[in-house]
Amino acid sequence: MQVKTRLFGEIEISDEKVINLIHGLIGFPDMKRYTLIFDEEKKDKGNIMWLQSLDETDFAMPVMLPHVVKPDYAPAFNTDALEQLGELNEDNTYVLVTVRVPKNPKEASINLKAPIVINTDSNVGDQIIIDGNEPVRFLIHDAIHGKDGE
Repeated sequence: MQVKTRLFGEIEISDEKVINLIHGLIGFPDMKRYTLIFDEEKKDKGNIMWLQSLDETDFAMPVMLPHVVKPDYAPAFNTDALEQLGELNEDNTYVLVTVRVPKNPKEASINLKAPIVINTDSNVGDQIIIDGNEPVRFLIHDAIHGKDGE
């Protein structure tokens, strides 16, 4: 399908690249269809990627792999919350976190409290609020420069 986006212009998205978020993103429950846009030259996807809405094409959320900033990130998911995503295993589970980038880049943060979990076999996912003390704003700059990020 052809999609005209605000940030990336007109792009072609194949059906197998469509991610269906069961409840949408927090604050955006009506936007359920997304695709992930990243720099294909960087195969490790270690940088910021974009979760581009296909329902509201002016909307794209920056996301990244949490382990890039917090290598020991191991969220404790409620099994009921994960059940709706189908059978998950190490090979088909893809976890992303949203990125907040304010005017001061030193205040950029990732949300470790509500990761996005995607079953890559079915391309079904959900943003899940986890139990525990993970922060909503884990500072990227501090984590990269040797501080604990919180």
